[in-house]
Amino acid sequence: MPTTLSDRHRIAILLAASGLALSGGVSPVRAQDGRAVTPLDTGWRFIAGDVSQGVAPEAADVAWQPVSVPHTWNRVGYYHHELGGTNSQASVNKRQGVGWYHLRFATPAGSAGKRHWLEFDAASRVAKIWLNGKYLGEHRGGFSRFRLDATAAMRASGDNELVVRVDNTQPTADGPTADVLPLTGDFFVHGGLYRPVRLVTTSPLHIDLADAGGPGVRATTASATAKEAVVGVTVRVANDGVRSAKAMVKIALVDRDGREAASATLPASLAPGKSGEVTAKLTVPNPKLWQGTADPYLYDLVVQILEVNGQVTDALRQPFGIRTMAFDATRGFLLNNQPYRLKGVGYHQDRDGKGWAISRADVAEDVATIREMGANTIRLTHYQHGQDIHDLADRAGIVVWDEIPLVSMWTLGGKREPDPALVANAKSQMTELIRQNQNHAASAIWGLANEVDFGNSLPAFLTGGADGKDLDPLPLLGELQTQAKKEDPSRPTAIATCCEGRLFGSEIEIPITAPAADLGGANRYFGWYFGAANDLGPHLDGLRAKRPQQPLAVTEYGAGGALTIHTDNVLGAPVDSRGWAQPEEYESYIHETALAQLDARPWLYATWLWNSFDFATTVRTEGDAQDINTKGLVAYDHKTRKDAYYFYKANWNPAPMVHITSKRYAERAYPVTDVKVYSNTASTELLLNGRSLEVKQDCPQKICVWSAVALDEGTNALVARGSHAGGVVEDRAEWTLSANTRRHMVIDAGTLVAGKGKDRVLGSDNWFEGGSVGSLDSVANYGKPSIPADISGTQEREALASYRTGTFSYRVPVANGRYRITLWFATPSTQKPGVFEVKIGKKAVLRSFQPAIPAAGAVAESKVFTVKAKGGLALDFTSGTGDARVSMIEIERLR
Repeated sequence: MPTTLSDRHRIAILLAASGLALSGGVSPVRAQDGRAVTPLDTGWRFIAGDVSQGVAPEAADVAWQPVSVPHTWNRVGYYHHELGGTNSQASVNKRQGVGWYHLRFATPAGSAGKRHWLEFDAASRVAKIWLNGKYLGEHRGGFSRFRLDATAAMRASGDNELVVRVDNTQPTADGPTADVLPLTGDFFVHGGLYRPVRLVTTSPLHIDLADAGGPGVRATTASATAKEAVVGVTVRVANDGVRSAKAMVKIALVDRDGREAASATLPASLAPGKSGEVTAKLTVPNPKLWQGTADPYLYDLVVQILEVNGQVTDALRQPFGIRTMAFDATRGFLLNNQPYRLKGVGYHQDRDGKGWAISRADVAEDVATIREMGANTIRLTHYQHGQDIHDLADRAGIVVWDEIPLVSMWTLGGKREPDPALVANAKSQMTELIRQNQNHAASAIWGLANEVDFGNSLPAFLTGGADGKDLDPLPLLGELQTQAKKEDPSRPTAIATCCEGRLFGSEIEIPITAPAADLGGANRYFGWYFGAANDLGPHLDGLRAKRPQQPLAVTEYGAGGALTIHTDNVLGAPVDSRGWAQPEEYESYIHETALAQLDARPWLYATWLWNSFDFATTVRTEGDAQDINTKGLVAYDHKTRKDAYYFYKANWNPAPMVHITSKRYAERAYPVTDVKVYSNTASTELLLNGRSLEVKQDCPQKICVWSAVALDEGTNALVARGSHAGGVVEDRAEWTLSANTRRHMVIDAGTLVAGKGKDRVLGSDNWFEGGSVGSLDSVANYGKPSIPADISGTQEREALASYRTGTFSYRVPVANGRYRITLWFATPSTQKPGVFEVKIGKKAVLRSFQPAIPAAGAVAESKVFTVKAKGGLALDFTSGTGDARVSMIEIERLR
């Protein structure tokens, strides 16, 4: 694409404006024979916003800031507390748009007659590049590696001036990124040079670097048994010299001891300025296979380009695992022809304080965290991830699903069909994804799209209110399927769907997209966005029945989990999936319920929970966070683990462990509570303040529960002690119970999370049977908070806004004695309740009772009773001409 006059003006201004930049060139590192790689990581300068002709160089000098690469200006998402991250409302930067980078670097010594390539591992989401005032080109797509031939623009010696303009503008119909995927998504697209940049210097005769960001080498395991493996290798060779060249291409697989396991040497003759391919089949006797996490054995694939005199002009060395993979609708996933159940996580690349500008050490920490949990597969969502995660997955034996960022939408401005430029961009991103990752043993699946089957049920937060009716994703999916098979016929494709088989109204039209790919994948959030938690298994059975020959996986399931929000009963009320009430315990409940159903279906080729870590988005005001999707098992700092993390560790990692749940629920609301411990040991003992409560053996699903544990007033030191063949493991927690709470407990009826009490701790709805729940407050929805109802006659507005209704009862485990019971009711003027009855024990304390009805707003009233309890406290609410209801129950022990 030719540069414009405006661009030339900008370049002149940029070069002058960043004149204070120091040289950022690092001495070349000899990465391969005949090839030098110079990291370009320091000495950069950056300015946010676009640069126009009217900007004075002096003003720009002050505005430009020194940065190192990887770099992004974005910081998105924070918690309303100090756990899990350092981002704050003051530190976030959600600006999307243009940013400029400048670097001065030296031409490497000995570069005469060499070729130079600028290599960017990613630039988001559109990048234009100039070197020494010459426009080199543009890359459209924020996730893949790309290279530009910089030879003609490089100076023979001295410093070079590199300028990069990036633009991560959110796509709009008439905007500069309208044809660049993703168009939308529940994640934030950060801007900048957020992955490494380097200068690659080669001889004129070299492995082709014009390979859509790929290495110029393709290797595929054609077959593999314990006796013999056959690996096909194709090498692209380029001759950028002025004369014809005759070369030899040596290809070898080298084992860990440095011995050649197989090799081939092939001739190549190339005219000047031309490239060509050579292909070999390497036969490896008695191969060591890549066996997943059990033994991720890697050879080195070594490719050398030699002149006729034997001089090496270029070389490449890559780890390569010999393995076969297959997917079967009945047997699931097969690694080297053996069933191998894939159980893992989805993964976004951002983290607190860094955004997308993460280091290899950060990625290594994430992989270690995921492996500690026991996962053996990662779904890399919802875009192409960098080489670091692929390299580490190869070494750790983690199987990977890769995908392009075709997420939910593929048109803008009300168009029925995607623009040709967007189709081309999608195909280009698919080509780059495959070329750059197909040599990785870990890469198993090419994902075509995520949730493009919403139809006209597409949430408004993704569309801005546009109607998805009559949008047909199948033509685009068909083109991507063809492109993927053209690039790599050895691997299957897959689509992650959202909506097939779900219960919608008759006005909703859902396209069936699963058959457009080889493998099926289902993102299903039963018990969170829809349905009940136990609906997941039967739903999967239904999907399988529709296409019994297509292998099926669960590609997303889970729930939000707030570190500082807790519940006494996960079934106390429906979860608020778009608002505040998202307790940590409910996240654990969803995962406990889901895993039992998934484990019962061995024909699933994989399950990927959502998500490994909390991540940034700008469509959510939920739980205890702003602009964070809290479905991670680990917080945004990638360190603070939630309870659900330990649930999977207990089930997936055989290393002995115990974990007491709800540690962060330290100030307890009730004097009696269940204590839950995740334990994979043969026996588990629970101690409270040094007293042994009970020893449990081989707990089902690794969940040990001690029911109705009476807490002590003050400090409650809990110790879980797990015994196994090799010794003992322990975990500890400390809870407190105030004297007031021990004497006077308050049940906030109709709640999953109790409201904030007036100088006291309230408990969420508990010990109930029957009934349903409601609230006088309006419901929150994707960034829009709920609207609180105005209730007169009380200082406990939050508690009285919710209620339990219908015919229901409570069975509260209290000690024998006398109690004062206060029942609270809140009724709005818009409701006309009938009469109902209330019994405490066997005595009817309210007959034909009708709560007060105000003329306007809502009003609270209370009824007080003194009773004797023996063997617990029974309260029964029976509907009459109207449903019974209660908003809050106070139970006060009388001396």
